[in-house]
Amino acid sequence: MSSGVKLFDAHCHLQDPRIHSIAPHLIRNAFHSGVLRFAINGVSENDWRVVKEMAEQHPCLVPNFGLHPWYVAERTSNWFFSLREFFASTPSAAVGEIGLDKGSHGKTIDFGEQVEVFQQQLELAKELKRPASVHCVRAFGDLLEILKRLGPFPEGLIMHSYLGSAEMVPELAKLGCYFSFSGFLSSMNLQKAKKMIRLVPLDRILVESDAPDALPKFKSNFVSLVQENSSALQKLLGQSEKQSSESSDQQNQELNHPANIHSVLNYVSSLLEMPENELAEVTYRNAIRLFSFPGSKVYAEG
Repeated sequence: MSSGVKLFDAHCHLQDPRIHSIAPHLIRNAFHSGVLRFAINGVSENDWRVVKEMAEQHPCLVPNFGLHPWYVAERTSNWFFSLREFFASTPSAAVGEIGLDKGSHGKTIDFGEQVEVFQQQLELAKELKRPASVHCVRAFGDLLEILKRLGPFPEGLIMHSYLGSAEMVPELAKLGCYFSFSGFLSSMNLQKAKKMIRLVPLDRILVESDAPDALPKFKSNFVSLVQENSSALQKLLGQSEKQSSESSDQQNQELNHPANIHSVLNYVSSLLEMPENELAEVTYRNAIRLFSFPGSKVYAEG
């Protein structure tokens, strides 16, 4: 490893078609920067098999299976049985990505169905005694009501790419929630971000890339997308080989990858006024503890 820190990417999507073909290279690149483990989250019935296969090929990947709210309308009548089958055959898997969404895309999907699917998966996580990674956009009131009714969650829930209010942090923490931060934190007002993040208990804080999304845009340097893969990325993005290298570089930067988690660490440490190496140690320890359920890949380390 070239980096002096150890990091755990608490939430990413390396199975995403935009980066799947270069995922092995991105994993190696991140590993050499100090990112030792990655929680890879499925989002629909269409990618659970890919997540399982990637986790079998890469010991550093922790598989997660879940039905994301954006894909609720596309689910088959057999979806929940299929989900249970994946967990039965994959004892190392956690639950995710699941959740609620009333954002620009989420509001096009029936919210009653979102709630039903979310609750089923929360109950499954409790039954299996596994942590779950939760997506929430503009639905924190609904989320809190459901978590209070079904919780607490002693195995833990990850509030993935958390951008909720400071006021909700103590209530969510009491229910067993962890708070994971990504490049999306750059969209939050600085003072609000400081107020919110300083209320997160240190033993509940995580960092994530959410790759290939959430490219960090903080006022600091971040790891640019690996240039030697520009031709592969051009194909993934539908970009012509004839376009200029300047355009290629600009296009490359639209996709995030796990090594950029260092930028997230840098920004969160500045908000907490805490040395980066100390925060790295805390977040790594928290993630190992969270994912150390019986059967998991990190159980022995936890």
